[in-house]
Amino acid sequence: MPYLIRLINVLVLILFLLGCQSPDISPLEKTLWSAHPAMLKVLHDPKYYEIQIAYTQIDHNDSGVVSMHDFEFRKNDESYFYPASTVKLPLAVIALEYIDSLPLISRNTNYVIPKDSIQHSISEDVREIFAVSDNEAYNRLYEMLGRDYVNKRMKSLGISNFRLAHRLATENADQASRKVLRFLTEPDTLLIGGGIDSILAPLSLKALKKGKGYFRDSVLVNEPMDFSKKNYFPISAQHEFMKRIFFPEYFPQNEQLRLEESTRHFLKEQMHTVPRKNNFNEQDYYDSYGKFFMYGDSKEHMPETVKIYNKVGYAYGTLTDTAYIVDEANDIEFLLTATILVNENRIFNDDHYEYDAIGIPFLAQLGREIYLQERARKLE
Repeated sequence: MPYLIRLINVLVLILFLLGCQSPDISPLEKTLWSAHPAMLKVLHDPKYYEIQIAYTQIDHNDSGVVSMHDFEFRKNDESYFYPASTVKLPLAVIALEYIDSLPLISRNTNYVIPKDSIQHSISEDVREIFAVSDNEAYNRLYEMLGRDYVNKRMKSLGISNFRLAHRLATENADQASRKVLRFLTEPDTLLIGGGIDSILAPLSLKALKKGKGYFRDSVLVNEPMDFSKKNYFPISAQHEFMKRIFFPEYFPQNEQLRLEESTRHFLKEQMHTVPRKNNFNEQDYYDSYGKFFMYGDSKEHMPETVKIYNKVGYAYGTLTDTAYIVDEANDIEFLLTATILVNENRIFNDDHYEYDAIGIPFLAQLGREIYLQERARKLE
């Protein structure tokens, strides 16, 4: 029976794509129609793999004015997926924006957190988030800002389909009370953070209960895992947030990030810099450690000519990447966001996922196919 269902899904996809074979076929549909072997298994059953894709072509006229053309495949804000570390993107950006607004400190001011004598800075936290997706750096920024502040700021930017609910990889992740960060200024210290955030209601979306079982405290629970109290960051929100980072002029002033020019430059540098250039061990953190599109299936050095400004997330079998990809040598730039679930046994939190066998090869090839299509478009 499962084979028959898969066969039916293949036929449905073929009929859908055949129906798209017209002069106005979208570039994204054209890419999926190419059905590269690395993508074929997933495209046989995109519903099973919970594929969602958003892609934006970017053009500049002779005056430098930006125009964008958006395309999508199975994008659905109501169909939940776990965003994992992609939520670190808005938290890092909003933390930089917040620090820019304060008169007595900067992103390079050292601070300490309770029960931790090690000195940190917002710059170091942001660098660690983008280089190696450090959970502790994210959690420190969470203590400073809190979910209420971040959720309100995202809404004010015009991104209402977003919810930050909890810290990552720590006990009491959704605890409402927050720690105080002590910034080491002269002659006195400055205390930031603390307070108590509001209690969030569970999400009300489709597919919030996933799979057929999950592990809790090393014990298998034979029922679907409930994600209703988790973070929420659909690909539409990720895609829109990336636009606000790189194309602020495209939006009304009230939907623009308030970043100083030097801060915006620092942010962009960290988003594309590979770990070895931030002094992380290359054996453990190869160039594509946090970059799935185009190079995710290789551990070789990425070319210097291509810059990928992005943030990935992976947990519970879900892989997600949101990226602004630029090849200045060939005048290529585009935005791409995609998510895929690779959890064949449908058991969550067991660390048995098909990341390397299915998920990352699919996302890497998707990025390459879009890149090649963009290159061909520039030559037209």
